[in-house]
Amino acid sequence: MDDVVREERPPPAEDADASADLFRALGKQVKLLRERAGLTQRELGERLGYGEEQISSLERGRRVPQPDFLAAADELLGAGGLLRAATEDVVRARAKTRVRHPSWFRDYARLEAEAVELHFYSNQAVPGLLQTEGYARAIFAMRRPLLDEETIERRVADRLARQEILGRWPAPTTGFVLEEVVLRRPIGGPAVQAAQLQQLLSVGRLRTVELQVMPTDREEHPSMAGPFTLLTPKGRAQVAYTEVQNVSRLITDSEEVRVIASRYGILRAQALTPRESLALIEKTLGEL
Repeated sequence: MDDVVREERPPPAEDADASADLFRALGKQVKLLRERAGLTQRELGERLGYGEEQISSLERGRRVPQPDFLAAADELLGAGGLLRAATEDVVRARAKTRVRHPSWFRDYARLEAEAVELHFYSNQAVPGLLQTEGYARAIFAMRRPLLDEETIERRVADRLARQEILGRWPAPTTGFVLEEVVLRRPIGGPAVQAAQLQQLLSVGRLRTVELQVMPTDREEHPSMAGPFTLLTPKGRAQVAYTEVQNVSRLITDSEEVRVIASRYGILRAQALTPRESLALIEKTLGEL
């Protein structure tokens, strides 16, 4: 039996606890207003441009509400300024709790939070920025050595909080190339897989995101060395990030970054177009 690993916490922070309380309180208010309006989570999400899973996570305080969401939900649900009034508090809380990740991941997380351009190639699982709560929990729960429940829940919450970068404005230019097998691997079971595919469709339709699928039947492949991320922080040179067997590496050498960027360009050329990719995701979802 694998040992259970308890991750060492970052230094205690009252600000982080207060922020978590704020997000939970706002989530409860959204839920109350939604139910009063007679809307389901799916219906509210459709009207505001969010997925059902995202609304569910937000109502439980696991997802940080965006200022645009608060304004739109305030108007749609007839909150009379109640939600909109919390905008400044949410912005301050997000700044205080932006980085709460494992120590080995924090340098990358800081760069990601200020990125103007992000590109991901993934061959095993859906990238963290695209994961639903259920998918993320399944990923952390199956990790070996096993993580304790408290660590799993904290990592899930932190992963969902990272996703706010896709909803901000101006949003970074973001691209994803996923192997076809990633779509078909039933992480967490059929229900979790279906919700994850719905999430990919939702995010893939954003104007700031290009989502592409690399078909399994391609006879050539430029990145057999594994997954990677290319990241461009504001006002700084592009860097690369790799993570294999829980060993992470932030690459700043310009020649190494150039080689990885070249691989990514070939990946994009060999993959399906964004429109073709969304069609394949819809087809895969329909087969479940």
